[in-house]
Amino acid sequence: MTAITGKVAPTKRPGELGIHSMDTFMMTVPDLKVADEFYRAFGLDVREEGDGLGLYTFGSDHRWLSIHEAGRKKLNHLSFAVFEEDFEPMRRRIEAQGVRLLDAPRGVVSNGFWFLDPFGVMIEVKVAEKTSPNEKSPFSVVSVPAGVAAAPQRSKAPVVRPLRLAHVLLFTPDVPKAIEFYSRAIGLRLSDRSGDGICFMHGIHGSDHHLLAFAKSSAPGLHHCSWDMGGINEIGIGAMNMADKGFTRGWGMGRHVLGSNYFHYVRDPWGSYSEYSADIDYIPADCDWQDGDYPPEDSLYLWGPELPKDFVHNYEAENEA
Repeated sequence: MTAITGKVAPTKRPGELGIHSMDTFMMTVPDLKVADEFYRAFGLDVREEGDGLGLYTFGSDHRWLSIHEAGRKKLNHLSFAVFEEDFEPMRRRIEAQGVRLLDAPRGVVSNGFWFLDPFGVMIEVKVAEKTSPNEKSPFSVVSVPAGVAAAPQRSKAPVVRPLRLAHVLLFTPDVPKAIEFYSRAIGLRLSDRSGDGICFMHGIHGSDHHLLAFAKSSAPGLHHCSWDMGGINEIGIGAMNMADKGFTRGWGMGRHVLGSNYFHYVRDPWGSYSEYSADIDYIPADCDWQDGDYPPEDSLYLWGPELPKDFVHNYEAENEA
């Protein structure tokens, strides 16, 4: 087993203002029953909440995603969390930049403040517990001595479940503008990019290589949500279980260059993806990560199967037309 040990880095970067976590997000889909089936199969704790669904990881009461039913699949809003002492300074900074604050969406109970990003995506900033990790997440590779069988029978493969939401990747009409806005407004920092096609951003108070990423498209939308699994074997078993339940479309297994994580993407019923992920790079609060601008061949993967032709197609943009 491989694990990260040693001194834990500071969990707050002194003297600088920025969100510490992407707390939750909300989207609508055409059929809640279909969503329930997909995310239960994926390994999440799906709970009925009012007229919608709440998505949790087992053993935690933190809601990572809220889903409601509407005529089409659509990303509704993102919710970011700050430390209590940073809430008012963050609000003042955003207002000073000419960003107009809005009321919370109808039916949403909130003590945070709300605004639109330049592309019309609703954003909430609120005080909440830090859910981004304070150190690199453990990563396990288990083997056995010679003369012993390591793999269980397929019929006896364990149930695997995501440990936490790792990040989301959004479509955006303008990647450079997204970098500028999210850096200036909520203090995210650029980790890496590939020209104006894709970028990855991290939190300044210690986070994975990216807790938010953007890929160029004609309109906003959700490309994928990523879930930490803790090991390669867990990714493989998760992918197998999804295929056994009929969710065979996707991409993986492979390994990314930017972020370094191992991955398998499962396509959901609406054309976006849920990613099983493990061993993503980590940027401590006291680390000044040197961002890079990489060629397109490095923006997707180091190794893995051929990319599906519609992997970066924004089906939400079709709905907007």
